[in-house]
Amino acid sequence: MEHLKKKCALLPTEPGCYLMKDHSGEVIYVGKAKNLRNRVRSYFVGSHDAKTTRMVMDIADFEYIVTASPMEALLLECNL
Repeated sequence: MEHLKKKCALLPTEPGCYLMKDHSGEVIYVGKAKNLRNRVRSYFVGSHDAKTTRMVMDIADFEYIVTASPMEALLLECNL
């Protein structure tokens, strides 16, 4: 989990989509963000509901795609 927090610090602050992956490399969640760094970091701090807590325990890595705007991120999320 600590390596994920460090990876979060390197994320850009632009809008985009993020793909959370489990230990086998399978995508377990796709989300969008106006600010990738803030949104992805939010998964690893604070408390969450049971569903989100379970997902966070399964996250082994993540990827992201920067978009030109939040609207483009929304469209990309729908396609992913």
